[in-house]
Amino acid sequence: MGPIGSRGQEHRRRGARSRRSGRPRPQAHRTPSRHSAGLPRQLGVLRQEDLGLSPDRTCLPSTRGRGCGPPNRARTRDPPMTRLPQTRRHEGRAGATSSSASPGSRSPKGVRDHSTPPATLPHMTADSTIAPISLVDLFAGCGGFTQGFHEFRPDGANAPVYRSVAAVEHDIAAASTYALNFAKGAGGADHIYAGDIEDWFPGPHEIQAEVILGGPPCQGFSGLGREDKDDPRNKLWRQYMRIVNTIKPKIFVIENVDRFLRSPEFAHLESATQRGGELSEYEIVEKSVLNSADYGVAQARRRAIVIAAHRDFKPLVPLKYPAPTHAKGVGADTSVLPGTETRKPWVPVGPAVFSRTPFWALNPSLPRGWYCNPLGTELPGPFATRDLHIGRRPTRLSVQRYMAIPEGGNRHDLPPELSTPNWLAHKSGSHDVMGRLYADRPSVTIRTEFYKPEKGRYLHPQAHRPITHLEAALIQGFPEDFKWCGTKIQIGRQIGNAVPVGLSRALAGSIYKALRG
Repeated sequence: MGPIGSRGQEHRRRGARSRRSGRPRPQAHRTPSRHSAGLPRQLGVLRQEDLGLSPDRTCLPSTRGRGCGPPNRARTRDPPMTRLPQTRRHEGRAGATSSSASPGSRSPKGVRDHSTPPATLPHMTADSTIAPISLVDLFAGCGGFTQGFHEFRPDGANAPVYRSVAAVEHDIAAASTYALNFAKGAGGADHIYAGDIEDWFPGPHEIQAEVILGGPPCQGFSGLGREDKDDPRNKLWRQYMRIVNTIKPKIFVIENVDRFLRSPEFAHLESATQRGGELSEYEIVEKSVLNSADYGVAQARRRAIVIAAHRDFKPLVPLKYPAPTHAKGVGADTSVLPGTETRKPWVPVGPAVFSRTPFWALNPSLPRGWYCNPLGTELPGPFATRDLHIGRRPTRLSVQRYMAIPEGGNRHDLPPELSTPNWLAHKSGSHDVMGRLYADRPSVTIRTEFYKPEKGRYLHPQAHRPITHLEAALIQGFPEDFKWCGTKIQIGRQIGNAVPVGLSRALAGSIYKALRG
């Protein structure tokens, strides 16, 4: 006992002398973590100063802390996102047969393993609890549909009441943008499938969702060009039906161009919900065209919205379209029924959008040297919406044309010396070509090439230039801190293909009432 006690006393005497002398006691070395090093926890960071980076830093971190590096320097690319091996249970196509993979065998691309123990399907009775509503977004794009559902707040709620659990998008830039903004809430980027929807086969009990959203590609239905009834894009909505039939949500929503409701594909969708059809467990409760401007969006964008519900679902409040909050006509009594509140006038794009953008510097291109790869593919970004105030480098002739077109005018206002032989020969046709937006009205529909005034009415109401990516994103309702991934053209496509956030938010409110009361 003596030697041991002596050693213990000696250690205590040394510790006391160390404390009296003010010398720090030695501590074990700890490797700093990503968070303890001062890096942000949130998905994507908007500005260099927000990150604590010096102005000469030429990159931003990606969603998952990867793929960040200066230009002209060799960087190690991350491997592609690892996907779980899957077993193709059913194809959702005529003549499909079941198959199984032996243990350890490699499954086809995008096919998931169904070894997860079966779980009980969500009960079809509405739930008045405060549990988040699970959400799947198919043909998700950059996430305009999802953004509106995440923004919705019922009275008294301070946090989102919808939670994304999965998304499918084949365009890698759009899928990466979706990941930058929603991967964290969805449990990680692995819940975002960047590939063809034909290759996505979730097991019947693998994903539980109360709501499925989706906007199948609509170019085959669009009236902008000649309609192609055999366009393969018109068949993609059938993949939407297959996944609905697998996951079996309480409610599903389809968004498309207004011509979709007059197409043979929609007629087939209706017949599929009848007895003996592929979706006979569901019934369509709403099918009409909604105008985003009727819901406070500074854009008169007409879209077909189809809402269907499981036949066993018992809503707490009848499931129907949201009541319009705005109407065309300033100061007019546009009440739907006597005694109801008079709607507000449509939101003009001038005060809503263009009064804000003069505070941002107009740049010729996106910031260079920023890289992100949330899904394993390196792309430019991330950029905040406020980084998208980028313009073109117009020719002298283009500027002269812009200056000759008054507010609300178009190519017909050009003098002959500034027009083209084709425009002079065709006095009829679209009046939106080389058109200038009206500041006191909602914008026309924002399409994928909004930065080209020869494609439509996309000249700034006052400035002699086309609208920028920033202005188009704000017209679509995206917040200033929304994060984007991709090139200028890729981001433009994402903006133009998105569902207006304000319309999505209104739909989220009606669906919430049906599910939670």
